[in-house]
Amino acid sequence: LSVSNCIRSVGNIDKLFDMNELNGKGNAEKTSLPLDNVQAIQEEMDRHAVDMIMATSKLYMESLEVRTCRPNWRSYLQSSMITQEDFNFITAYETVKGEEKRAFLENNKLQCARTFVSLMSNISKDQTVRCVLTMIDDMIQEDRSRVEMFISYARKEKQSVWTPFLALLTRADGFVINQVSLIITKMACCGVDLMDGADLTYFLTWLKDRLRTPGNEYIHTTARCLQMLLRIEEYRFAFVNIDGISTILSTFAGRANFQLQYQLIFCIWCLTFSPDIAEKMHRLGVISTIAEVVSETSKEKVIRIALATLRNLLEKPEDASIARENAIQMVQCKITKTLDLLMSKTVDDQEFTEDMEFLADRLQSSVQDLSSFDEYLTEVKSGRLQWSPVHKSEKFWKENTQRFNEKNFEVLKILIKVLEVGNDPLILCVAAHDLGEYVRHYPRGKTVIEQLNGKTMVMRLLTHEDPNVRYHALLSVQKIMVHNWEYLGKQLEKENQENKQKLTAPNRSKPLEANTATETKM
Repeated sequence: LSVSNCIRSVGNIDKLFDMNELNGKGNAEKTSLPLDNVQAIQEEMDRHAVDMIMATSKLYMESLEVRTCRPNWRSYLQSSMITQEDFNFITAYETVKGEEKRAFLENNKLQCARTFVSLMSNISKDQTVRCVLTMIDDMIQEDRSRVEMFISYARKEKQSVWTPFLALLTRADGFVINQVSLIITKMACCGVDLMDGADLTYFLTWLKDRLRTPGNEYIHTTARCLQMLLRIEEYRFAFVNIDGISTILSTFAGRANFQLQYQLIFCIWCLTFSPDIAEKMHRLGVISTIAEVVSETSKEKVIRIALATLRNLLEKPEDASIARENAIQMVQCKITKTLDLLMSKTVDDQEFTEDMEFLADRLQSSVQDLSSFDEYLTEVKSGRLQWSPVHKSEKFWKENTQRFNEKNFEVLKILIKVLEVGNDPLILCVAAHDLGEYVRHYPRGKTVIEQLNGKTMVMRLLTHEDPNVRYHALLSVQKIMVHNWEYLGKQLEKENQENKQKLTAPNRSKPLEANTATETKM
């Protein structure tokens, strides 16, 4: 497929991203984005329009072949698999073109929806279902308002518009399930009513599972669906509620080429436009993942969308303390060094330059008033523990141990959770070490750790497969036990002192008896 053909084809896909749709115009149910956010997303879509068609290239190439096939509709009619009404419509539809097609559809809206729903629901042959879905997709691409035909038909029949489409997601054919996922996405983005409830949860969960499916040849199509859906705020919150962010982050590992990296970061970027969601990301490892991608890629479009995402994570949170934590995380992930390297190169794009300068200024100001505990707290919350200097600083532990009790032992709970669910040997070593240091420096540390189930979590690591993890777990357990022995030793010493005092005290009982005897004699 030549680049020129791609560019000619982009018009169809890019119809989904005009300003009216992004701003929710004509769609009273959708939450509109502020105009500056709309423009930002639109400009980003326009900038990489050709990449968008390439992102769905496998599906696109297969659809070219599907369009060359013509099902034998008469055989379906003769076998009573379709009605005469459906046969008449579909054979007529295949022959009309251009303005004639528009007029034909305008005059047969309900029949169009009825026939397409009937065909895709009642025919089992994959090749024919492929043809039907491709016709539906092409029809919607030509005019987004045609989504309303299916919605109106569903209302008339008192059925869910989503049911017949969602049912096809269980098919085995890769083209079928991915083509219908794109159709569902476009209907959810272009229709008057939002997809919601169980239907939305089911579809988003399906997309999430497809991201995690090993060997998914259509993974770019899956990411493409999410790129479209996550521009709508209600869909963002629904996706976050099914732990979608963690799935996106896990998809970066291993097989994410630069195009997929761009698409996934684009999804995160869309999510950051919702302040409530942006405020949750500092706990999920978003910043460290993006920082790793930026440090390893040379693709400008990936770096651009990554820096725009990081900027949103500083600007969008309404809680200033979270924005500050995000800045500290970026510093710890060496974003400042990456920015220095990028800014040393000649960049013609003003917007790109502004993002770099903004990040550099904000991160520099964050470094200036950064305390050692702030740095430590941010590292712990990021989940990316490493042997930074504070962990082995006696001065740090003496000065800050009391702060581990703040916010209902927040830091300790995070460390213990890391031991429970973590699998990175380095992170487990550091977490076990820090719990031991807390016990060593805080008089009631053993009691606190036991109440939080920390001792059990540390002792579980004594049988870990990694020798370093076993070593640091053993040291931590020893600190907990030594603390106990010291307490026990003090108790024994106290009891010994009391016994000695009893032995050396004057024996008053015998003189008292003697006096009593004397009194008797008298």
